[in-house]
Amino acid sequence: MASVISALGRIAPLLGLWLDVPTLAQAPESGFIRSSAACPRDFETLTNLLVRDIPSYTNRILQSSVADIPDSYRPAYVVAASLPERTPLDITDQVYTTDTDSYPQLQQLFFTTLERQYSDLEVTEINHFHWLFLVPDGESWQMVFMFSAIAAEGEVQLPTRDSSQGSVGQAVQRWLVDCRAGAVSVE
Repeated sequence: MASVISALGRIAPLLGLWLDVPTLAQAPESGFIRSSAACPRDFETLTNLLVRDIPSYTNRILQSSVADIPDSYRPAYVVAASLPERTPLDITDQVYTTDTDSYPQLQQLFFTTLERQYSDLEVTEINHFHWLFLVPDGESWQMVFMFSAIAAEGEVQLPTRDSSQGSVGQAVQRWLVDCRAGAVSVE
């Protein structure tokens, strides 16, 4: 990159061009477009940012997973996510794949996503309900597990399933990695 900038700086005057080419001294030291910021420790701030970014993160997961699938298949796109709900649900009588008692600082987050799937000339909208369980992990947060349910036609909700490795679950995990790396915008 430095050699390209240097070459442009030398060639531009020969071509009669004036270019405002940044020098290496003007380039950000981190190499990132925006400055890095610490991942929020506050659960409310963290979850507001997470839910704000979850549609774009999920769409990237969905697009990367269908790279080898024929064009006739179109995955769903996450259009929007609801405001996060942090009121804990009573989960004592629920059966989970993870023992919730082993996480004394377990925090719950509920949010919905609106997804659209395009097929020929038809558009199908799907509401997904997500229950996300996080724990503080040193200076950051870690996903313990996530359950999701789909609202079928007629507002009948299908049973919840473990969605920790589904597209939204993978998006949450990727977002948390980026947050720990200081690569998430906190603005």
